[in-house]
Amino acid sequence: MLLEFLYSKIHRATVTDANLNYVGSITIDETLLKASNIKVGQKVDILDVNNGERFQTYVIKGPADSGCICLNGAAARKVQPGDKVIIVSYAYFTPDEAENYEPTVIMVDDNNKIIKK
Repeated sequence: MLLEFLYSKIHRATVTDANLNYVGSITIDETLLKASNIKVGQKVDILDVNNGERFQTYVIKGPADSGCICLNGAAARKVQPGDKVIIVSYAYFTPDEAENYEPTVIMVDDNNKIIKK
């Protein structure tokens, strides 16, 4: 049996842009992707702290150290630049694997720079 658990999280990132005229996804700073173990093309949940929206999309890599958190396509209608979002990924584990697994949690400042791993 496989159970779904939190794999990684970028906590309280600031939305830097919302681009309605782009193919849907979320663009995330490459530095944040590497630190959080989130992969390009991976499905993620976006939780908007400001308005309560919760939705899924997939990841596109943004320039390293840019602080970019941009919602694209239809997802752009669910956020506003300046909103705080939590970006979450999940993974399936066997009960034995889950026993000792610790998720990766990245805390960022208002400019999306890592302040705590």
